[in-house]
Amino acid sequence: MKGIEGKVAIITGSASGIGIGLVSAFVAAGVKVVAADIQEEVGREHAAKLGANCHFQPTDLRQDEQINRLVAVTSERFGGIDFLINCACTYTDEGINSTRATWLDGLNVNLVSHIILLQAALPYLRKSPSASVVNFTSESAHVGLPGRWVYPTSKSAIEQVTRAQAIDLAADGIRVNAVMPGWTWSSKVDLAPPSLQDRVRAWTSRFHMLGRAGRPEEVADVVLFVCSDHARFMTGSVIKVDGGHSAMGPQGREEILPTRLMDEIRNHAG
Repeated sequence: MKGIEGKVAIITGSASGIGIGLVSAFVAAGVKVVAADIQEEVGREHAAKLGANCHFQPTDLRQDEQINRLVAVTSERFGGIDFLINCACTYTDEGINSTRATWLDGLNVNLVSHIILLQAALPYLRKSPSASVVNFTSESAHVGLPGRWVYPTSKSAIEQVTRAQAIDLAADGIRVNAVMPGWTWSSKVDLAPPSLQDRVRAWTSRFHMLGRAGRPEEVADVVLFVCSDHARFMTGSVIKVDGGHSAMGPQGREEILPTRLMDEIRNHAG
């Protein structure tokens, strides 16, 4: 994509799921990537497979000194920062039973840590002629979900922060957008028993217009586009990459036609 090759990116949450797909796609597109995650063994193994243009930096985003180290290592190793991809998150959520500690940890990882990371990276992003920040949100930010309070709240907040960041950083030429994936198939699901995989496929078929879960590389393709020069007039946006998940109503993919129902009712009554 235009304006991608030779750039430098930090990608958080890089050792699982969508994050692994992001790192692979950006390196393949010619981007120099510093991959950050708390899962050190998996992160290092994946980075090693991708060669010299990928460096893994173990990072707990809840620790400011580790955030500052992540930014410093990126600058020292690759000379600057052009893209900041905030993919890391925690799904820990006990709904109504969530403790103060659960709330604070969820908001810290999913919201505050990425704000602090942007602050740390800002001097380098301001020097880039094509700086782009991509946050990750979720459909759960827009609907009520039983048993989930913390995660949806954090994703609602990151959307608002995206808009605020976009307007405040526009004068610096820094674009800020958010991406909203649908259900995304991961390698962890591949390791699940066949019966559980079948259940997941049934759910994704019901809940997505395209009848399946997304793949990490499909999400990565959109993030690459958002960072590229092709999207140079896009900022403050939430881009859906969800196979139609968020546009579906409660009846899912089932066809229920009121006229047909009324005909059946009349025929039964007659």
